Amino acid sequence: MTEPRQSVAGVSPETPATAPADSHAELAEHLQRSARGDQQAFGRLYEAMSARVYGLAVRVVRDPAQAEEVAQEAFLEIWRMAGRFDPERGSPLAWMLTIVHRKAVDRVRSAEAATRRDTSYHQHNQPVAHDATAEAAHAGLEARRVRAALNTLTPVQREALELAYFGGYTHTEVASLLGLPVGTAKTRIRDGLIRLRDTMGVGG
Repeated sequence: MTEPRQSVAGVSPETPATAPADSHAELAEHLQRSARGDQQAFGRLYEAMSARVYGLAVRVVRDPAQAEEVAQEAFLEIWRMAGRFDPERGSPLAWMLTIVHRKAVDRVRSAEAATRRDTSYHQHNQPVAHDATAEAAHAGLEARRVRAALNTLTPVQREALELAYFGGYTHTEVASLLGLPVGTAKTRIRDGLIRLRDTMGVGG
């Protein structure tokens, strides 16, 4: 399947993340048609999502040029993986923004790894504090616990939490993205957090 040539050039940080876009049903249809190689459908998907994709990317990587590259990579991934979208597991918006978030985080981690390589010679001869090593191991365990706990949430709770905490959107923005009243979005986020807390055994 030939990849469509799409560009994020010209999408500026000032483009509002909450600009009007297609409904969830229309986005899902665009994804399904893209999975069958329909480049026109993908073009419409790109037009509907480009501002949101770039907005999330720049929130994570904090650099406009890097964000454009992340957005490009994310759209290519969405094109390639469109056939794997399952509407039973969440909305098309959350599915796509999860891909964007993962690409952005990968870019940040890659930059951090490059920085560590640049300074590795000096760090090599420095003793590693036991507390720092233990803290890193603990952080890894916590990340695995959080991922496992997220899988216990209902699809609507997980969708709202992913947008709020992975996407960095406010409650009002989450409500707008999901087409919900603000109170409903807040309830889903709150209930999801309560369930996460209970699943992980964290005290109230």
